[in-house]
Amino acid sequence: MHSEIVEFLNAEVSGCNAVYNAAEVGDSSITIASTHIKSACIALKNSSKFNMNVLQCITATDYIEEDEIELSYILASFIENTELILKVRVPRGDGVTLSVVDSVCDVWKSANYLERECYDMMGVKFEGHPDHRRILCPDDWQGWPLRKDYVVQEKYLDMTVNPPEKINQADIELFAKMRLDLEDPTLVTGSWKDDHAWIDQDLTAKAAGRLAEFKAAKKAKADAEKAKASSEEKGE
Repeated sequence: MHSEIVEFLNAEVSGCNAVYNAAEVGDSSITIASTHIKSACIALKNSSKFNMNVLQCITATDYIEEDEIELSYILASFIENTELILKVRVPRGDGVTLSVVDSVCDVWKSANYLERECYDMMGVKFEGHPDHRRILCPDDWQGWPLRKDYVVQEKYLDMTVNPPEKINQADIELFAKMRLDLEDPTLVTGSWKDDHAWIDQDLTAKAAGRLAEFKAAKKAKADAEKAKASSEEKGE
C-alpha cells in the first residue's frame, strides 16, 4: 500500500516529494515536504482508492540533534480498513521564532485539539487554525514542555512550580545515574533542572561531564569518517 500511496501523492501533489520509510520494526510511514501537508491530506481523503476519511492522531517528536521536529499524522480509512502514518519535518526554531505548517482542521475537524496540543507541547504553529492557543498549559506559560531541552520555569505568577517538598529527589537523580550507566547517555532526557540545592551536585556534575565527553567523541568520530570519505573520493 505504501508504495502505491507514494506514487499517488507524487502524481497528485506536485512537489510533495513523498518517500516511503520501510520499517524493519514497528510501523512503516511516508514522509512528505511540510509545505504540502494540507494538499496531501485532501488528496488522500478525497481519493476513491485510499479513502483516508479519519484523522486519528497528530504526534510530534523532537530530534534535537538534527535541529528538527517531526510531525506524524496517523490517518485511517474506515472504508478500506487501512491505516497510514504521514510524516513531515520542520526546523525546531529558537523557541521564540516557531516553524509553521498548514492546519488541516478544515479537512478533518478532529485536527482542532490535536494541533493545539502539538503547539502547546512542542511549539509548532498551525497556519489557519480556527482557535490557535494552548490547550494544556496557561496561555502565558513559558516554553514548550515536551522539547528535549525544555527546563521548567521556577515560578508561575506567585506559585513555585516545583516546590522542594513535592519533588521526588530519587526520580530526578535517576536521570543522572542513567547517564552514567548507559552506553549512550544521549538516550536519556529529562526536563528537571540538575542544579537545585536538594539534588546531589557531585552526581549531576559527573553525568554532565560524561554526556559532554560522549558528544565530543561522537562528533570527532563523525568528522574523521567524513574526512576519510572525502579523501577517498579525491583518490588521496
